[in-house]
Amino acid sequence: MLPSLFISHGSPMLALEPGASGPALTRLANELPRPKVIVLVSAHWESPDLRVASHPAPETWHDFGGFAPALFAVQYPAPGDPALAARIVQLLADKGLPARLDANRPFDHGAWVPLSLMYPAADIPVVQVSLPSQLGPKAQTEIGRALGTLRNEGILIIGSGSITNNLHELDWHAGPESIEPWAREFRDWMIQTLASDDESALHDYRTLAPYAAKNHPSDEHLLPLYFARGAGGPFSIAHQGWTLGALGMDIYRFG
Repeated sequence: MLPSLFISHGSPMLALEPGASGPALTRLANELPRPKVIVLVSAHWESPDLRVASHPAPETWHDFGGFAPALFAVQYPAPGDPALAARIVQLLADKGLPARLDANRPFDHGAWVPLSLMYPAADIPVVQVSLPSQLGPKAQTEIGRALGTLRNEGILIIGSGSITNNLHELDWHAGPESIEPWAREFRDWMIQTLASDDESALHDYRTLAPYAAKNHPSDEHLLPLYFARGAGGPFSIAHQGWTLGALGMDIYRFG
């Protein structure tokens, strides 16, 4: 059985400047059995309702601006899996979670950036599931649980976001050894609460976690963690790191 993963995907430039996260992602991919398909929730596909991408050959979407021209040349031509997308819609419906197919959605950078470091050949089908972020953490836990059985079939489930994500507080000159105390304290609370499997506290993190709003002014980058946790098993840490002073680059494994 494959685990589910939560990946802090950092800046889009991770694709070209992988730092410590790139080798960690490559190592993790090499340690795991090769997935038949990857099912992924990205912080960068927020939607008002629950959707499942069903295009057989999604385009690579460079959904950002202001970066090096070389980044806009990167392509990740992994196939989709329309049949699995339709099955995912049914699995969600069976749990009272209505969803619909989206035949037009391309791969956003929350998907293709980490996958380009894990599976650079882009030869494993990828199905993205959207993030109805207004429904909050509990809904993402339920969505993950509805799809967790896919892990028994050689399908890798990934939530791609960030353990901390306040872009206004980043120090663009900070080295990896520079960590803002408020960011570290929040990250450490999340790790302790994940390790103790306190689901109630996790769902109420905005009230209970230190500096929650400072680390996540909006919570779309943390919500994929709940999807991964819901789909997976016991929590463990695959990688820890920081960039730009306050952007956590942690990777967590569930199962």
